[in-house]
This record gives sequence, C-alpha cells and structure tokens, in this order.
Amino acid sequence: DDDLDRPDERSNWPQDLVLVGFEDDPNWEGEYLIDISTAAKRTAAADHLAQMIQVCADKGFDAVEFDNLDSWTRLMGLPFGRSDSIAFAELITDRAHALGLAVAQKNTSELGAEVSLEVIGFDFAVVEECGAFDECDRFSEVFGDTIVVIEYTDDGFATACSSVGDRSSVVRRDLFVTVPGSSDYVFDEC
Repeated sequence: DDDLDRPDERSNWPQDLVLVGFEDDPNWEGEYLIDISTAAKRTAAADHLAQMIQVCADKGFDAVEFDNLDSWTRLMGLPFGRSDSIAFAELITDRAHALGLAVAQKNTSELGAEVSLEVIGFDFAVVEECGAFDECDRFSEVFGDTIVVIEYTDDGFATACSSVGDRSSVVRRDLFVTVPGSSDYVFDEC
C-alpha cells in the first residue's frame, strides 16, 4: 500500500547508510543501495533490518530471503565487496535463525557450498532466472533439491524445468509478480 510507512523505504533507513552517488540500482528502478563497507555499518544495517525480520517471525513465516546481497557482482565502484557482503549475510542470517526462521540465499551462484552453507548458513535458495542464465545446476550442487526457481521467460522456464524441475519447485511468473486478475499476471509451474 502506498500509504504505509514502511521501514524498508529509502527515507526510513538511517541516512548515513544509504549510498549516495549510486542512486537507484540501474537495473531495478526504486532499488537503492545500503553501505555495508565496515563492521559498524553492517551492524547498523542489521539493526535496522531486525524490525522487519521480527515482523516476519511474529506473522508466523517459516523463512525469509534477503534481496540484493549480490550487488557487488553487478555494480562497479561500490565501497564494499564480496567479503563485506558475506559478512553482512552471515550477520542477518544469524539474526533470522535466532528467531526460528530459515533463510534463503537469493541468487548469487558465485558463493559456492563452503560460503553459502558453512560460513553464512543459508538453508535453501530462491533463484531468479537460473534457467535463462544456465546456472540451475550450480545451485542444485550446493542446495540439492531445496531451491525455488522463478523464471520470467518461456525459454528460461523450459530450461529450468528440464534441468531441475523434477526435483525442485520451478515457477514461471511475470516480472513484477502481479496478482491474479492483473493484465500482466503470469503463473505456471512444472
């Protein structure tokens, strides 16, 4: 709802954590970046996320996934990189686990099993377009059949269905994940 005052809105984040000079993510309008370049900034960002994680636990969710932990793979010149992102992911995963929530790795096939499972402690993966990018097997090597695949094109959906659809959840959705009844709504599964 547009009239809700949500903690994840850019204006509600501590302003010293919102990166300036990068504006919105160039691939996703409206997505902004949080500075996680130091331990203090990672802790402050995790403290801000804690209220959102708590709401998920209070509502009885089984799991959460944190988006954009892979910004270091997509954008050049950030003040943080892979190791900062891993440290932040570990911190917020620990907080979610403390509330009894499972945590999904979102995308980022570059991490591998040692980092994803042993360092960060992700429980499963939510993967967008692994069929389109021919990387579903990379995720299943790490997470087995505990991956949820979302594809936005017919070709990606067909590829994901043939590579992991017999053992993992694969859905075809519209890019903006609209609701039934919307003219843009798409849903299929294999």
